[in-house]
Amino acid sequence: MSGKNLERSLRGFWFALMMFLYAPLAVVVLFSFNSINSSARFAGFSLEWYEKLFANDAIISALVNTLVLAASSSVLAVIIGGLLGYGLYRYRRWRMGWLIWLIYLPVIMPDIVFGIAEMTFFVSLHDLFGLFKPGLSTMIIAHVTFQVPFVALLVNARLLSLDPQLFEACNDLYANPWQRARFFIFPVLWPAVLSSVLLALTLSIDDFVISFFTAGPDSTTLPIYIWSAIKKGVTPEVNAIATLMIGSVFIAALMSLFIHRRSVQKDRT
Repeated sequence: MSGKNLERSLRGFWFALMMFLYAPLAVVVLFSFNSINSSARFAGFSLEWYEKLFANDAIISALVNTLVLAASSSVLAVIIGGLLGYGLYRYRRWRMGWLIWLIYLPVIMPDIVFGIAEMTFFVSLHDLFGLFKPGLSTMIIAHVTFQVPFVALLVNARLLSLDPQLFEACNDLYANPWQRARFFIFPVLWPAVLSSVLLALTLSIDDFVISFFTAGPDSTTLPIYIWSAIKKGVTPEVNAIATLMIGSVFIAALMSLFIHRRSVQKDRT
């Protein structure tokens, strides 16, 4: 096969891959503007379903729960994960490879297993001590547990990319721990922290399985609401909810990618 034929084949494969990845999402977005209550035939452009969407109290409640859950869990995850990532870097010479393994475990563990484990844990504590009744609080704790590893790995990777002599330079300049954190560590970690916030928000908004197993009757989120709604069939209103979620996740992922590229370019210069 010649070089041109190979290039054309790879280009065709790339376009086919993009089609399979994004065509279903495009269909969801298209039918969210359908003028009729159908997911099989597009009859015309309309914003009717978005108007009904924002007039539905159940959906608004699910949206508020989703935003509260995503914001609170992301803040906690960034704080805990940032400290953990710095600790992994600070004590990396102490043969703590087992701790890295423990951090990777929630990342690679299937969501269904993690969700069932969280549910069993919270139910057991509630039966024994009357604590952690399933609801928004248990969902926040559960989300933090699977967000922290991602944040810790991002922060640790950022620190590992730095020249170790920069830390020695801080000591040579007689900087105390607070000055070193304020004028050196915080500025160089800022891109990683922003990327971690956006990634944590994306993970939280997108999550269904873990939220489903740790939710209470009054803590329905948008993914859980969509799962309940599609039992009656996929309607344009469900497509409208999915479109808003696709847009929010896409914007968060795009901002995270932009910040990461800016950070890489800054390091190269």
